[in-house]
Amino acid sequence: MSRIKIERPEQFHFSCLIPVRITDINYGGHVGNDTVLSIIHEARMQFFKYFGYTEIQFAGTGMIMTDAAIEFRNELFYGDMVIASVMAREFTKVGFELLYKLEKETLRQDESAKMVQVVVATTRMVCYNYEKKKIVSVPDEAKVKLTS
Repeated sequence: MSRIKIERPEQFHFSCLIPVRITDINYGGHVGNDTVLSIIHEARMQFFKYFGYTEIQFAGTGMIMTDAAIEFRNELFYGDMVIASVMAREFTKVGFELLYKLEKETLRQDESAKMVQVVVATTRMVCYNYEKKKIVSVPDEAKVKLTS
């Protein structure tokens, strides 16, 4: 059985904080896999907002997510503050990949802080004209903004 292995760069150019809410906790007492996808969605929305975009207003077009891959590394609990880092890479004519790194801060036995990687994930975004119901090219303006 193959495992997902997501290659991670050292540097991300965007990060945001996302709190874990009580409604994010499942019957196992931690954040469930479905909620991790919601946290990734929130990180993606904040990433696009930072550049002046949304998934519907993306430099003259829209976007749809065509796939997602999540590599779980650690648990999240109520009260954790997620540091979500996002970057765009692997552009093609009609789409690109978004890479996500979710981390949290924990305390060591000596009470010093330590960053713990919780999740690494990717989503594939394709540019889409919702009016014509047709895949379109990635706008040059957006590609430049997201990679600078």
